[in-house]
Amino acid sequence: MTKGVHEITYRDAVREAIREALLADQHVFLMGEDVGRYGGCYAVTKGLLDEFGPDRIRDTPLSESAFVGAGIGAALGGMRPIVEIMTVNFSLLALDQIVNNAATIRHMSGGPPARGAAFAQPGRLVRPHPRPQGGDPRDPGRRAVHAGGGTR
Repeated sequence: MTKGVHEITYRDAVREAIREALLADQHVFLMGEDVGRYGGCYAVTKGLLDEFGPDRIRDTPLSESAFVGAGIGAALGGMRPIVEIMTVNFSLLALDQIVNNAATIRHMSGGPPARGAAFAQPGRLVRPHPRPQGGDPRDPGRRAVHAGGGTR
């Protein structure tokens, strides 16, 4: 191991990143299925409800399209949501919101929205790409940020 580098699990690294974002900006909040009392998918958000309270750690109903859309709306309203989608296969239920709404707002409105939104799934973090023509040619409006730090 390199001097000054500590090893932690992927789950703990994601929790640390979410915690740092919550501490750095009062506009940041986390929303998703079971992210509060249960501690999130794979216990990624365990302890965050106790630390930040229910206004910033919000459990949502089992309706991916609805809470992803709510996250997009919150970003347009000046908040900085982190929307956790429990598993990648559930993200397909919110695909219209992610690809046709979040990824095209900048293009369709003639400028950047007030704030950004991040959509977290186990294994990757998906953010709307700033250019509708950029990112992945098969999916022009999204950019996936992987645990290794690269984008695709």
